[in-house]
Amino acid sequence: MLLLQTPAAQGPEISLWELCVSGGWIMIVLAVLLLVCIYVFIERAIVIQRASSQDDSFMKRIKDYIHGGQIASAEKLCRNTNTPYARLISKGISRIGRPMNDVLVTIENAGNLEVAALSKGFTWLATIAAAAPMIGFLGTVIGMVQSFYAIAQSGSAAQIGDFAGGIYTALVTTVAGLIVGIIAMFAYNFLVASLNRAMNRMEASTMDFMDLLNEPAK
Repeated sequence: MLLLQTPAAQGPEISLWELCVSGGWIMIVLAVLLLVCIYVFIERAIVIQRASSQDDSFMKRIKDYIHGGQIASAEKLCRNTNTPYARLISKGISRIGRPMNDVLVTIENAGNLEVAALSKGFTWLATIAAAAPMIGFLGTVIGMVQSFYAIAQSGSAAQIGDFAGGIYTALVTTVAGLIVGIIAMFAYNFLVASLNRAMNRMEASTMDFMDLLNEPAK
């Protein structure tokens, strides 16, 4: 005897947009945080990338100018090279003739300012990485409170469908909060690693300059 099996009934499908809308106003907050995260990441990534790019002939020209006594030309080259390491070298050149320790301290102070400028906006990413999951969890708690309030209002006539849908949509905010937090965390760590590479290049340029001051003129 041939048995016919009917396909299992499929539940109603829901689009990603409908899923986001069901999360309520918390999803708007998370969307704003995501946009801020993306903007800060792209803007800082571009700035740090430009700061990390280095002209290999820069230090060679600086060396030739200093050994030739053309201090003004070396300072002009630094001004025309709009990079953090060029500004550090410019500070060092302006202190030529003073004790080496004074030159080094001046460069280090300028370097601290450059690093602070490059890391501007990092606090936003760190805050979003920590706050987004908490905001998503807040949305879930609010949704569950609303669901149980609806149960209390329905009394003995309450059915599982009366509050299951509310809890389901409330959990969407937790998922969204975790996604935004994870994106912000990866963005923050990527920028920190890029900043460290830029700092290493600035330190290398600084050491090259200090070695240059100790070299005898040819």
